Amino acid sequence: MSRSIRVDAVLVQAVIAGALSFAHLHDLAEAAGQTGWKAWAYPVSVDLLLVAAWRRLRTARYDRSAWTWFVIALFASLGANIATAGLLDLAKVPAWLRILVAGWPALAFLGGTLLVHSPTEPAAPSAQPVDEPAAPEAGMHRTDEPAPDPASVATVPELTPVPPKPAPGAPVVPAALLDHARKIADAHRASTGAPMPADALTARLQLPAPMADAIAAELQLT
Repeated sequence: MSRSIRVDAVLVQAVIAGALSFAHLHDLAEAAGQTGWKAWAYPVSVDLLLVAAWRRLRTARYDRSAWTWFVIALFASLGANIATAGLLDLAKVPAWLRILVAGWPALAFLGGTLLVHSPTEPAAPSAQPVDEPAAPEAGMHRTDEPAPDPASVATVPELTPVPPKPAPGAPVVPAALLDHARKIADAHRASTGAPMPADALTARLQLPAPMADAIAAELQLT
């Protein structure tokens, strides 16, 4: 069974461009005094640094170090292509270019080491609104509230138990007097927190003992 081979135009173009750039770097290194296998190692060093910087940029697009070494490797490759295009006499290479070519291995090693071993900067987390914690319910109530005014408390109706019926023979307490005695007792309870004693209510109303006892029984005072 025959297999059809699909030719990718972009891949072919990349191979041609890489071969030409490789040859230009080799010619420049050889003209700068790097002969033999050393001249062939220079193009590999430049291309590897370029690839390493490009891979780092794919994971950390805003990494300044990766951009710096990518530009250095790209400048070395483009510089060799331009220098070997007839603008530079390869028979008489200037001294500064020989120095650059001789120092390139150390520079490439430094760049590759930094690109491989430098930590990748984590992506900045997206800003999200943070809900403020709700204030505890206990903190919303004051513990030092002043004592209520007896007059205002006396006017607020309260649910009181139904008083027992007076025993036979006990004096009948008028409703107005009973309401007045209840207001006094409620005010005393609101201000002191304790029920009003029967003797105190008797002294306050200045009533006869039978009438005072009947009122105390109605209000369930001791």
